[in-house]
Amino acid sequence: MTLVANPRYVGEPIPLVLDGDETCLQLRSVRMNGQELREGVDYELAPGRLLLKTPVDGAVVQTVVDLVPEENTQLSGLYKDEASAMYCTQCEAMGFRRITYYPDRPDNMATFTSVRLEADKERYPILLSNGNRLDQGTVPEDDSRHYAIWSDPFPKPSYLFAAVVGKLGSIRDSYTTVSGKKVQLEVFSEPRNVHKLSYAMESLQRSMQWDEQRFGLEYDLELYNVVAVDSFNMGAMENKGLNVFNTAYVLADEGTATDTDFERVEGVIGHEYFHNWTGNRVTCRDWFQLTLKEGLTVFRDQEFSGDMNSKPVKRIEDVRVLRARQFSEDAGPMSHPIRPESYISMDNFYTGTVYIKGAEVIRMYQTILTPEGFNKGMKLYFECHDGSAVTCDDFLAAMADANNVDLTQFALWYSTPGTPTVQYETSYADGTFTLKLSQSSRSVTPMHIPVAFGLLDKATGQEVVPTTVLELKEASQVFTFDGLEGDVVPSLLRDFSAPVKLEPVSGEVDESDLAFLAARDTDGFNRWDAGQRLYTSLIFQTLNDQISSTTQAFVDEAFRMALEQKTTDYSIQAYALTLPSESTLSEEMKIVDPVGLHEARGKVKKALARKYESEIRTTYDGLTETMQAETEFKVDAEAIGRRRLRNTLLEYLCSIRETDQEQIAAAELAMKHFQNAKGMTDKIAGLGALASMDGEGADARDEAMQTFYDDAEGDALVLNKWFMTQAVADLPDVLNRVKKLKEHPDFTLKNPNRCRSLISAFAMNSAAFHDESGEGYKFLGSTIAELDKLNPQISSRMASSLIQWRRYDEERGQLMKAELEKLNAMKLSEDLFEIVSRGLKD
Repeated sequence: MTLVANPRYVGEPIPLVLDGDETCLQLRSVRMNGQELREGVDYELAPGRLLLKTPVDGAVVQTVVDLVPEENTQLSGLYKDEASAMYCTQCEAMGFRRITYYPDRPDNMATFTSVRLEADKERYPILLSNGNRLDQGTVPEDDSRHYAIWSDPFPKPSYLFAAVVGKLGSIRDSYTTVSGKKVQLEVFSEPRNVHKLSYAMESLQRSMQWDEQRFGLEYDLELYNVVAVDSFNMGAMENKGLNVFNTAYVLADEGTATDTDFERVEGVIGHEYFHNWTGNRVTCRDWFQLTLKEGLTVFRDQEFSGDMNSKPVKRIEDVRVLRARQFSEDAGPMSHPIRPESYISMDNFYTGTVYIKGAEVIRMYQTILTPEGFNKGMKLYFECHDGSAVTCDDFLAAMADANNVDLTQFALWYSTPGTPTVQYETSYADGTFTLKLSQSSRSVTPMHIPVAFGLLDKATGQEVVPTTVLELKEASQVFTFDGLEGDVVPSLLRDFSAPVKLEPVSGEVDESDLAFLAARDTDGFNRWDAGQRLYTSLIFQTLNDQISSTTQAFVDEAFRMALEQKTTDYSIQAYALTLPSESTLSEEMKIVDPVGLHEARGKVKKALARKYESEIRTTYDGLTETMQAETEFKVDAEAIGRRRLRNTLLEYLCSIRETDQEQIAAAELAMKHFQNAKGMTDKIAGLGALASMDGEGADARDEAMQTFYDDAEGDALVLNKWFMTQAVADLPDVLNRVKKLKEHPDFTLKNPNRCRSLISAFAMNSAAFHDESGEGYKFLGSTIAELDKLNPQISSRMASSLIQWRRYDEERGQLMKAELEKLNAMKLSEDLFEIVSRGLKD
């Protein structure tokens, strides 16, 4: 590396710190300008670093290290993927220091002008790195070996360095940018999976075009390569010009991928491509600013997916994830602002808060400033900071300056942890509607919260006040709307305009208004959300054995209307019929009763299924007939929605199985669904319905499980579905089944995807995991201890299922805490230690 003195530093030369992880590096030599340096005299080695005592401006420093990627089970730095015999790198957040000694920090941006890779020709024919390939050929001294030299003209921090070496297949295509430059595109995988790469390539091309059209951002290199790797800790990595992906987000065809898989491939391909500007060209000054690139890029991929498919559907899906995952994080010991204030291991802060809530904060900019104003801010941001490492404050300043507005108060979203609550109360008299909004949060001063609001005529359903953004900036504010006629119904927080909890001051929701909104709201998100709030009310009444006949009637009507809805947006219809998840419902409870909640939700589901069984079956059969007549498998919004609706209806029909006869009928229906499936979406839906069957349905369950396993023929992603389906089954002995699956020949703790498909999936099976015996906690605790020796990033993420112990009853809480204390008494990785210690901290 060539050293250049920092022009801002004034004073005597000080030692240069090069980061390096001595647990996987062995230093062989250090040279400066060709002169070998002496340890203890010219440099010093210390834990985690190498100090050059007398760095010289303009000097060329050469370091030589030995490392053994085959033993790198952490999958950080340079490692070998066992499944494919491929060598690859993962350097974010701090993996480059596991490759060599270097200033491994995001604000140290350098041009990597000559990256030379050399390997055996036959075993490793593909040699890839960042940027453009300058040269390639046979090694003169050994014609069995070859080399490639890569150069990236754009300065980048070390976390964006990448290299991939292996025997890979690929598909090739190109994209011509808006300025006429032809970019060569190539997507790589193991040769046996090449036929599953086309959708990723198509998604990449759509991403490139969308970014040009929406933000005027054009790709800047001659090549763009994507590589699919089976063993990968994250979803994907945006390394400049060489994106490395978890296979789960690249490989997709109708026989092995569900519709959700296809949607994830499109979204994640887009996400990593969009990082080329929001993350690579403009990067983070330090890791505290992670949301600067991740929150912004998640927002961009959400907008892209919405434009490619259905915006209302995408918004519903994103908010479902936010409420189920991030709200829980906000309420627990890992609660942190989107810009964390401290960390022990940065890997622990690739969280739902940084990513998902971070995206909601970016969305609020657009809501407040309008899409046009937001685009003006983005343009100024790139004009000011292209090629720089910057902060969240720089992004906020660009938005404020481009629109000539004061966003000082809005900056509190970056430093305030927790989920704010907005309370409302309304009154209506003499043609004037009055709305009072109040807010509470962990911020000492009020937040800047955009509340999108509309008023609907109760007689006609027409908007009398179209969507208006009310900017709540004080602890309490009153908004009035005059000149109204007839009765009106308010529609609040339209399109979920802020990541907050919305509550009436009285504590009592007007269920007649919710029923009206569920049927008539012109805002697609709020129409869905009103139904969810009605379902929630009935589930909790069932849990407390205090069912209101009025609530039951409203729910029945909302369900019936959703079922009878005439639409081609079948996904919206499916989501309108789907009850809130147990994780979302648990956010409404001070003390979570996982078993009671599971049973109450199940009772409501079965009751609706019984009441509307005939209508559900008629709709299901009609969809089945339509789909069987189709000759072409499609992955467009209408086809995906049709499958989603049909599979939702299958769940309801298969929930009716109290008697032996009903069990047989449900098993036969699910088995027919499974056997006649034209793609993985329907196949896994049928298998999922069968997985929870016992009694008279047990034989069909076991037969389908064996058939699915045999049909997988060792395909890793399909086997992950097989493991996961069994881990989340609603069976009394599911834990014993999971323990046996952990010993299955196809299971390994070394593969993150396989771990998540079984262990993490079981921890999400709330009633089983939280069984009062505590056996689920013991199983997870012992597995985490075992896994921590292999891969700390994965072990620490799994530990998040134990740290919420304070939210449960005394008995369960103490059993969960006991597992944390057992772990705390062990020698843990920094990653796991941070999670466990925060979980135990008062």
